[in-house]
Amino acid sequence: MFERQARKIRSDDTWHAIRRAWEAGETGASLARRYDVGLDNLWRRRASEGWKRRPPAEPDPEPAEGWDRHAQRKQAEFEYRREETRLLAVKLAEAMRGEPLAQVPVWHLGFVLEWRAENLPPDQAARDRDWAVRHGWTAAFWSETGWLYPLSYLDEVTLQANRDDWREDAGLPLGAAEAWPC
Repeated sequence: MFERQARKIRSDDTWHAIRRAWEAGETGASLARRYDVGLDNLWRRRASEGWKRRPPAEPDPEPAEGWDRHAQRKQAEFEYRREETRLLAVKLAEAMRGEPLAQVPVWHLGFVLEWRAENLPPDQAARDRDWAVRHGWTAAFWSETGWLYPLSYLDEVTLQANRDDWREDAGLPLGAAEAWPC
């Protein structure tokens, strides 16, 4: 008599993994080998469950200036941002050591003031407040009793006080997206 092979029953999780891999582009033959399923069974499941392959991704269109010039421009932009970040780090480090706040970029002033209030002696925090309130809008950083507000509030005050500068940096023309920043 002939002995039949024991039926291979695979779990739903296995079939889900096979389906995901097939829909992602893997071949039926490689999946049948990897999961030890019959290729005919795989094709039957695919047909009965309506598996669909994702369309291949469109290749990136070549930039008008060509790939070499594009890469050169992207590297120059990267190097500029890296240098800008390093200069910012130096100014923030100097301010955090207690040096004058005059060179701290406006968008980071609240962060530096909060850090200094928490990490430098109280007399430095008092000098920071005296320096900052001379600039008008920064007086809103402190409560009437002299406590510095939380950083999220300081950032909001800075953004609203320098709204036009933010819009210019963001490249928003006059009349466009007037509700921003909100």
